[in-house]
Amino acid sequence: MAKLIYTMGEVAAELKENASAVRYWSNYFEKYIKPQRNAKGNRLYTPEDIETLKQIQFLLKNQGLTLEGAAQRMAEDRRSVDKRVKAIGILKGIREELVNVRKGL
Repeated sequence: MAKLIYTMGEVAAELKENASAVRYWSNYFEKYIKPQRNAKGNRLYTPEDIETLKQIQFLLKNQGLTLEGAAQRMAEDRRSVDKRVKAIGILKGIREELVNVRKGL
């Protein structure tokens, strides 16, 4: 069963990024990411926020865009970015399965 809310540490681990990078992206792209806060003030992310962070990570790390360029791309054509991120996720999953099969041989 999927969780409804994720902590900063869980999101950072899933993205394989530093928590500070995730925090910075959350602040910079506040138009797209609106984490909730608990009583202590810690950020809590929804699955939709995580998908948006994956899109941002793709634009910054894979496409080599600056923060401004990534924000512009998100504003212009967010659907194509989402499709690419999902395709890459599926391909990574297939690769992991193939590596596991290879180890089993």
